[in-house]
Amino acid sequence: MSPPTLTVEQRKVAGERALAARRVRAEARVALKSGELTLAVLLSRAEEDPAIARMKVVEALEALPAIGPTKAQAIMTRLGISSSRRLKGLGMHQRAALLEVF
Repeated sequence: MSPPTLTVEQRKVAGERALAARRVRAEARVALKSGELTLAVLLSRAEEDPAIARMKVVEALEALPAIGPTKAQAIMTRLGISSSRRLKGLGMHQRAALLEVF
């Protein structure tokens, strides 16, 4: 099945929405890095904000202070979270385990 054919105007609107979502996720990563935002608050925001909900878990973990790609992947492996998992896709036990670690 091929993707739907969009008009130029529809493509422009979709591009603007995608750009806005990327900005929201970037701002969240900056806030995590600076300590203005905690992982618990980010997870609760993911329930309300679709842009945050589509953020990958590994991106959120890597944005935390003192957590790099290796530590983030080790934590996710230990907790049984797939590297492609997004915040909205976390189960109740996975959320609890992440919050326990942090």
